[in-house]
Amino acid sequence: MEIVSEFYFPSSDGKTLIHVNQWTPVPGEVRGVVQIAHGVAEYGKRYEPFARFLCAHGFAVVANDHLGHGQSQIEGRPMVYLGDKDGWQHVVDDIETLRRRTAKTFLDKPYFLFGHSMGSFLSRTHLIRYPGVLDGCVLCGTGHMSPAMIAGGKLIADREIRRLGKAAFSVRADDLAFGTYNRAFAPARTKFDWVSASEANVDAYIADPLCGGNTTLGLFRDMLDGLTFITRQSNMDRMDKALPVYFISGDQDPVGDMGRGVQKARDCFRKAGLTDVQMKLYHGLRHEILNEATHQYVYQDVLDWLEARL
Repeated sequence: MEIVSEFYFPSSDGKTLIHVNQWTPVPGEVRGVVQIAHGVAEYGKRYEPFARFLCAHGFAVVANDHLGHGQSQIEGRPMVYLGDKDGWQHVVDDIETLRRRTAKTFLDKPYFLFGHSMGSFLSRTHLIRYPGVLDGCVLCGTGHMSPAMIAGGKLIADREIRRLGKAAFSVRADDLAFGTYNRAFAPARTKFDWVSASEANVDAYIADPLCGGNTTLGLFRDMLDGLTFITRQSNMDRMDKALPVYFISGDQDPVGDMGRGVQKARDCFRKAGLTDVQMKLYHGLRHEILNEATHQYVYQDVLDWLEARL
């Protein structure tokens, strides 16, 4: 059993309310807290099955909707947009605001951050900007882009922004960011086949009105700035060296370059001096490993990793 609740808090952008879902286990004492940072074009409540599983094992779970996602829409702006200025930093600050708020509710409980996809990149930014505030971090569906790839993306994004504006959608930029993901699964049934090996999961994603929306040029550009920040070695060197980090991904996830990008990211963390860095790649699974048919094995692996660090 768990208590399910929702609330809002003010975003660091100074104008938007951030929506949060919370799952609290009952009865019994809370053993730890897991905060979830979701991916692009989705929202926190999609993680409810995972949250309920963790609750059943004594973990309180919170998951906010990032700026421009779910029920945290910016007034007068499209969805999948982080804001006119400093959007990436605002989202990371919102993650920290929620962490501080939740940590006060569950005083002295081990606190973990779980970031998926874009949420993993946001989480990695958080690890650099706010070292020493977490007891562990799980990075799911992450990857690693070279400086040359990031620079090329910025060039195209800036050109399209000058032509269309930050709040606009660009087919060219979208193809650059996400269009290549389906190539490994040709002939593709849908444009989102890369999300999951399960057709039912892909169809549910497509049918959800809060998933898969058009990614704005502004978010695309903000994410590229975030990727620059998290792949700079001098920034990674600022992370808490004692922080346990667990990389998990499908070995057929194109975001992580079929595992190769996940390995590169892990190696960068070890180069930065982190001493407890583990990785697991799941054979045959794609991007959303928490939603694949064999998700129960992923759930259990994450739980085992968390419990070993309580």
